[in-house]
Amino acid sequence: MIQDPARAAREILGFFVEAGVDVCLGDAPVDRFADPAPAVREAPPVAAARVAPAIRREPLAVPREQAGPSPLPGTAPVAPDAAVMAAREAAQRATSLDALRAMLEGFEGCALKQTAKRLVFADGNPQARVMFVGEAPGRDEDLEGLPFVGRSGKLLDRMMAAIGLDRRSAYVANIIPWRPPGNRTPTPQEAAICLPFIRRQIELSGAEILVCLGGPSALSLLGVKEGILKSRGRWFAYRAGNREIRAIATLHPAYLLRQPLQKRLAWRDFLMIRKALEAAPS
Repeated sequence: MIQDPARAAREILGFFVEAGVDVCLGDAPVDRFADPAPAVREAPPVAAARVAPAIRREPLAVPREQAGPSPLPGTAPVAPDAAVMAAREAAQRATSLDALRAMLEGFEGCALKQTAKRLVFADGNPQARVMFVGEAPGRDEDLEGLPFVGRSGKLLDRMMAAIGLDRRSAYVANIIPWRPPGNRTPTPQEAAICLPFIRRQIELSGAEILVCLGGPSALSLLGVKEGILKSRGRWFAYRAGNREIRAIATLHPAYLLRQPLQKRLAWRDFLMIRKALEAAPS
């Protein structure tokens, strides 16, 4: 049976979009680093040409005290160091979670925003005692604009329910608030740019216990470099602004879907979380 060519074309294009392809290339090679050829313009007739005196216009000098806060990076490419500094300044200016979300909506210093469909900021109760932080959103999260709503999110909900938590008594977010194309691993530069925002998000929340889901989250927030299997199940001290809270690393639900035998380790970690909550009731 011969498939409809138009339908086949739509299916292959849909596959490319899901895989993160965002540039269409032709058969002929193009040197995109070469300077564009200058446009050739015909000179006007000498008799009709009028030469105006050159006027040099100096930019208006704005006093620093009137200039206001530094603007966020624009759509033009921004150096990673400059983007990190802009992210730090923007995050510190946010005095509430709503203001922080608005900052992220207008932030252009991370290229992931250009390929993602939606900002995935957070879900749950921001005043909850426990905050879960993963690495980055996936396809389902990108479509809905909420973290942990796909298969791994459903598993996380069951894990929370096992110790008496749900989305009303927990707060859920990610280090990276935009989906990387094709669900690829975020680069260290992308994580560094987004890190000031998640740190500020933890500060502005009411979390007393921070749970890092997976190795990348533990590395970014706790500085743990020895691997998640060795660092999980241990308590760390995390500085959230002017207060210190307890933090623990555990296995990411997506990893548990691939390695279901490791659920026993995650269960031990969640029992430690429940014990800590019971030992210091709010």
